[in-house]
Amino acid sequence: MIELKEGERLDYLLDERMKIIQSSEVFNFSLDAVLLANFVYVPIQKGDLLDLCTGNAVIPLLLSKRTKGSITGVEIQERIFDMALRSIKFNNLEHRLSVIHGDLKDMPQRLGHSRYDVVTCNPPYFPTPSENEFNENLHLAIARHEIMCTLEDVIRVSSQLVRHGGKVAFVHRPGRLLDILTLMRHYKLEPKRLRFVYPKVGKEANTLLIEGTKYGKADLKILPPLYVYKENNEYTEEMYEILYGKR
Repeated sequence: MIELKEGERLDYLLDERMKIIQSSEVFNFSLDAVLLANFVYVPIQKGDLLDLCTGNAVIPLLLSKRTKGSITGVEIQERIFDMALRSIKFNNLEHRLSVIHGDLKDMPQRLGHSRYDVVTCNPPYFPTPSENEFNENLHLAIARHEIMCTLEDVIRVSSQLVRHGGKVAFVHRPGRLLDILTLMRHYKLEPKRLRFVYPKVGKEANTLLIEGTKYGKADLKILPPLYVYKENNEYTEEMYEILYGKR
């Protein structure tokens, strides 16, 4: 039986084939993580995958349904790292999934350069928080704000860790698109696939998904838009399928 600590709960992970430990006091995964896990290219039969800023290991858990490869997560916050370990154990995936407690900036030296076939990251989106946000909940502030790592850190480290020809994918906010494209090219990650996510038809995009290839040739494809909700606030058919599978 899995041990749950104070403030934690065990939630179904989308289609109810897996469960994950969450805590609104510390960390809950977001729709962005689900979108990234669905978007990124993964080798089906084998391969080494790495997820930076893994949180409670939601992306490794979701990717485990798409690939038979080995998946490693990296999480800097010890409390959330512990949640990830126990979630992996609860789902009996220790043979393929693992989590490292550490700073992503140390991973190239610790794990080795050009080692991974795929690197993913759902990084902190926002600049350094106010003192009030720091004081209110440090766990959430670190997850949401560029306190422990910047966007450049994430892209630089991802490039160092992925092999020549390997894939790197991020989820972020559209307002950072030019920064992301500039940094990816600077660190030899050629952007190849870009998709914008919209809350509804007629609304501005609030999320972007982007994938690049290490030392790839210039050829960026803009994919069709993804709409999350219909006008009646139900999930669109595509979004429902991403979350729960076909009806």
